Amino acid sequence: MKKRPTVQGFLRSYEPAVWIQFTGTVLSSLTMFMIRPFLVLYLHDQMGGAILLPILITTLQPLCGIAAGMYGGNLSDRYGRKPVMIVSLLLQTVSMAGYAIAEGVVFFALASMLNGIGSALFQPAANAQISDIVKPEQRAEVYALLHMALNFGAALGPALGLMLFNWNIHVVFWLAALFLALYTLLLWSKLGTVPPPASTGIDSAATLLSSFRSPEFRVILLLTLCYLPLGFLYAQVDSTLPFHLQTHFGNYQAVLTLLLTFNGITVILLQLWIARATARFTARRMLSIAYLLFAGVTLGYGFAPSLIVLLLTELMFSTGEMLHGPHIQKAISELAPVEARGYSFALFGLGPQVSRALGPLMGGLLLDLWGGAVLFLVLMSAFLVVGRIQSRLLQPAAAAEPPCVDKLPTGTTPS
Repeated sequence: MKKRPTVQGFLRSYEPAVWIQFTGTVLSSLTMFMIRPFLVLYLHDQMGGAILLPILITTLQPLCGIAAGMYGGNLSDRYGRKPVMIVSLLLQTVSMAGYAIAEGVVFFALASMLNGIGSALFQPAANAQISDIVKPEQRAEVYALLHMALNFGAALGPALGLMLFNWNIHVVFWLAALFLALYTLLLWSKLGTVPPPASTGIDSAATLLSSFRSPEFRVILLLTLCYLPLGFLYAQVDSTLPFHLQTHFGNYQAVLTLLLTFNGITVILLQLWIARATARFTARRMLSIAYLLFAGVTLGYGFAPSLIVLLLTELMFSTGEMLHGPHIQKAISELAPVEARGYSFALFGLGPQVSRALGPLMGGLLLDLWGGAVLFLVLMSAFLVVGRIQSRLLQPAAAAEPPCVDKLPTGTTPS
């Protein structure tokens, strides 16, 4: 008779550094989801009712992140994951405190720029650290675990943020700064300091064009372009979807809140199970299914006649992202050269940054010119076309051995 896994066995099945990232991801995601839905409204009030300036200030975050992410990935390859992760969290902590005390457009803009730089520096180093310490066959599962941690913030953050904003606006930013400071302290005190494997980094003069000389980087860049439809879909949820729902549902704010909460809870409950159930399948197959699901999501968002259909649509969305996130990160970790994992994840990180910067603007133009139905039909077409391209890109990798073999000294834990 097969023994049921114990809690202790489950905890010991991953490296301690994984649980450090899990705990920190819960803290940082609470921070992000407490603030993100209300930041534009806060800036709107602080600037005397201006509309354009708050939007421009929040756009500074992803724009600064595009440049910073590339350098951050390179720095983590050269000097280790831990120093870059700590510096990035300190920048984000200062930015949250900056929002609380800032007065005037310039100071709000500086706080947004710091936040964008800090966020972009962190993720490539964190993803590369997981690739350093986790066996290839277990990586999708670990990335799924971290995605589950992220959704604790998605499920709880908006309601907590709304409550605190109604009580005292500045408390939200100070609480966010406290959470990020705690994560910084956790990394500094508990995470070991070991250089990444073969830590040489990419020449700082390297550019996107020069990356095309390497087959691995070329595939990663093309996969980054394939991510853009998904990034644009995420961007619409934060920007144009509320306006589209307003034309179909009288209580559209409650509907949107319900969809976001339903998504977060679904991922928390099912993400790890789905990762384990699909571990034996190739990333190519799982990502193809995910993009078909996302194409269905765009139809649901565009034409759902009732709340029940919208909830079924959100279930498709949740399933798609539970398949996509862990498997695309696993694919990048296998394509990336061992000595340039931070740089590789930084390349792929351009997709989310560009989507956050351009997605609301492009979606807003389509919504204004032709309406939400056309907007989501365009996105559906993009998923179908790009999904096929992505499948072709991963076909050689699916049929061959991974391009890099991990060779870490026994008993070491890269930072």
